[in-house]
Amino acid sequence: MNGLAGPLHGLANQECLNYILNFKKIYGEKWTKDDIAAHVHNTLKAGKVVPGYGHAVLRKTDPRFICELEFAQQFIKDDNLVELVKANYEVIPKELAKTGKISNPWPNVDAGSGALLMHYGLTQHDYYTVLFGVSRAFGVAPA
Repeated sequence: MNGLAGPLHGLANQECLNYILNFKKIYGEKWTKDDIAAHVHNTLKAGKVVPGYGHAVLRKTDPRFICELEFAQQFIKDDNLVELVKANYEVIPKELAKTGKISNPWPNVDAGSGALLMHYGLTQHDYYTVLFGVSRAFGVAPA
């Protein structure tokens, strides 16, 4: 599990969640898409990256992220944090692409997973890496 704990891997969903939680501290519950665009620009101007967007391998939106959005559309209503994840998907890739420096501005699975976990009551972020690892263990476990 410790091998998964780096900020670009196992902690990535926590980093993404912290990014949107910090956004909400600044802009509140009544944020707008213009607020998202401004926040992206402020993040980049500060020399930081927008967590969950851009990937070393992916050249389009991570299909797992799309599954998260579809799940949220069907089962999660009136959750401001989940709505923010959806709005980010509409705004952030366009804003990153405008910089001309980012060839793959698309979200990966981590861009939304933390918000979904929060919605279902898993507020102890230290367990997110454990879930990340356990989900992979099932993939290699004998049937």
